[in-house]
Amino acid sequence: MPLTDTAIRALKPKATRYSRTDERGLVLEVFPTGGMLWHYRYRLNGKQERVTLGRYPALSLKLARAERDKRETLVAQGQSPAIQKRLAKQGAAPDTTVAEFGERFFRDVVAKDRRDLTIPRRYFDKSIVPAIGTKAVRDVTTEDVRAIIWKKKDEGFDAAAGNIRSVLKRLFDYAQTAGLVATNPVLALPMRHVHKAKARARALSPDEIRAFLKAAFESNIRRQFKIGLHLILLTMVRKSELLLARWEHVDLEQAEWHIPAEHSKTGKPHIVFLSRQAVALFRELRALAGGSELVMPGRGSLTKPFAHNAINTALKTALQGQDIPAFTIHDLRRTASTLLHENGWPSDVVEKALNHTIGGVRGVYNRAEYAPQRREMLQFWADTIEQLMTTGQVVLGRFKRVA
Repeated sequence: MPLTDTAIRALKPKATRYSRTDERGLVLEVFPTGGMLWHYRYRLNGKQERVTLGRYPALSLKLARAERDKRETLVAQGQSPAIQKRLAKQGAAPDTTVAEFGERFFRDVVAKDRRDLTIPRRYFDKSIVPAIGTKAVRDVTTEDVRAIIWKKKDEGFDAAAGNIRSVLKRLFDYAQTAGLVATNPVLALPMRHVHKAKARARALSPDEIRAFLKAAFESNIRRQFKIGLHLILLTMVRKSELLLARWEHVDLEQAEWHIPAEHSKTGKPHIVFLSRQAVALFRELRALAGGSELVMPGRGSLTKPFAHNAINTALKTALQGQDIPAFTIHDLRRTASTLLHENGWPSDVVEKALNHTIGGVRGVYNRAEYAPQRREMLQFWADTIEQLMTTGQVVLGRFKRVA
């Protein structure tokens, strides 16, 4: 039965709070203190929601019904009044653009689950913003996102198209959570139709390692990239760890490279023990750095590192015309791991050198750093690569230990 002003004035407080309903989801809650509060209850996408409208008598029955009618219209449009109210408090207007919301997305979502924002940020800035950056988030359609993704596919970059799709999906997932959109426009484009990632198992053979290094050092790519590719193979580090490396973290006297937590994929500091060959390569990079604090300062700047794709491009250039099946820079880490495991080095020592997190019960209880073993193993690995380059042969089986 609908409420009336007379009925409301007759309501008395009780020991516990209770409610009286009006029409179409309007509810008046009565508290033991005598205070009264209006709510609007509704269902959206199969879920029950509630939004507070205001206190009685400041908000009269007539005004409460008017406020209910406004929210009812939003629900009919597929929008959540509760989330809209929260957005208003947070300063996120319904007409927020993709570019504006993207900044919040990177700050509140992406930055919390990854330390390096370079790759998703590049996709957002270079592919998404130019296409729909000025468009209100609520107005973006499936056709809009399809055009962005398929443009990259048509250019022949299916993996990049998949990455862009992932950024867009997460962005609109968050927009849906924030109440800016009722549905995610990216969901109509399943990832299996954009790009199906293949598990990689590429590891270079000894002959391929020799051919790769020979091709790299005889190519016309920058000397820094030649050394960088060689160092990644010798030290088993990630590409990003080398590109972000600073001289303050490299101790050539102690033959140690300390990767700080903010540069490490695991979020934990990591020590790379440098072979004598790696030390020599670092010394050459220092001469090429021109006084920069960065180990590999980018082209035309002593304060910024090379872009991540610059060294990828260098690898492709170096391998042009070579009879070597395609591989990525990350495959150099797999190559080292594969050959070291095949030749008898303990898995935990190899995994620690790779800066992998050891899973399972063993990972929980095994806190060993294996520093002496890692130092010895990396020196033997560098000696093996050197032997391969100078003699064209490598002795398989457990490497001969050096005193």
